[in-house]
Amino acid sequence: MGLNEAPLLFHFEVESSENLTFIPMCVRFNLDRFGLRISLAQWQLLPHEDRTLLARFPVEDDIAIEPNFDHALFEMMRTHANVEPDWFTPEDTPAWRIVDAVPDGVLHQANVAQLVAPSTEQWARLEPFKRYVLAKLSRKPEGNHDFVPAMKEFGLAH
Repeated sequence: MGLNEAPLLFHFEVESSENLTFIPMCVRFNLDRFGLRISLAQWQLLPHEDRTLLARFPVEDDIAIEPNFDHALFEMMRTHANVEPDWFTPEDTPAWRIVDAVPDGVLHQANVAQLVAPSTEQWARLEPFKRYVLAKLSRKPEGNHDFVPAMKEFGLAH
């Protein structure tokens, strides 16, 4: 599977990523998938063209589909920031992969935002990447400014 023609950004991200000033969800997904961590400051050291390229990588759950994200990131970080990303061990079964239960964080965020939480059926029908996004936006107890727009964009709120 090749690169997407353009960065994969949700509508709610276009404004909040400020033209890739902030790390978009597609890059966060691939960082988490490969067990890599970079800081916002490190991301911002990369030239815009490199950030755009990283945002064009596919968001498939199968690492074998596109194994070059990590190599590209390492090369870019060495070249432009003179650092390497930090490694961590990804969870075996993150909450977004579980389709028979809505994660507690998503239920909490919906409550904080005064939204009806997605049903288990709605959660199971979501594409894996969209489940990842909602789980990622829900990992902290305080409200996330992108949660409500994401819920609306994914057809889970009005």
